[in-house]
Amino acid sequence: MNTKIALVTGANKGIGKEIARQLGAAGFTVLAGSRDLARGAAAAKELVAEGYEVEAVQLDVTDEASVRAAAGRIEAEYGRLDVLVNNAAIIPPGDDAVSRIEGDVLREAFEVNVFGLVGVTQAMLPLLRKAEQARVVNMSTSLASFELVGDPESPFSTMLMLGYNASKAAVNMVTVMLANELRGSGILVNAADPGNCATDMGGWDAPRTPEQGAAVAVRLATLDAGGPTGEVQAEEGRLPW
Repeated sequence: MNTKIALVTGANKGIGKEIARQLGAAGFTVLAGSRDLARGAAAAKELVAEGYEVEAVQLDVTDEASVRAAAGRIEAEYGRLDVLVNNAAIIPPGDDAVSRIEGDVLREAFEVNVFGLVGVTQAMLPLLRKAEQARVVNMSTSLASFELVGDPESPFSTMLMLGYNASKAAVNMVTVMLANELRGSGILVNAADPGNCATDMGGWDAPRTPEQGAAVAVRLATLDAGGPTGEVQAEEGRLPW
């Protein structure tokens, strides 16, 4: 099979679906992961109608059995994975400042955004190692930048969402550590900041489109050999830590 295979988690809507669309346009066979298979199938059907090779895969990043089943299916049907885009994430209801956030809300953010991401990555790594030059892209945010959030003059300093911000900062560390672990393997690992896009998560009045946000992730998913690894990049380039 010469066609490259990409798995995008949380691909039934928003930036995830747009990443799937753009990877499809780049010639990938895209596996659109979604917790709700019916919603994933509806998104895949839409993208197939546009002429892309897209299949829905049931994948709940917080359910180990679901993750194992997805990895098993990919192994059986394709034998390898060329690109993993860890897009599935949440801003949990009740996310708030340090002084006010409830413990369950903070745990929920980390359960999906960090533990889920790591679990999916671990399950897919054997398949990524079977590809010639695999790529891993973790979705991040400027709200995970200590420099930007720490600047009192920055608008990011006023966005008091400990669960989301801290969990995405942890994703940045996962990205760097996995990049270090895989140096020399041909697998490049980076994080993408799509910016504030008009989606369910970003709010429909956000200034950027899902198409614009997805382009950053797709650029990192299609890096040539020798490209950067262990970075967080936005449209304008590398983000400060």
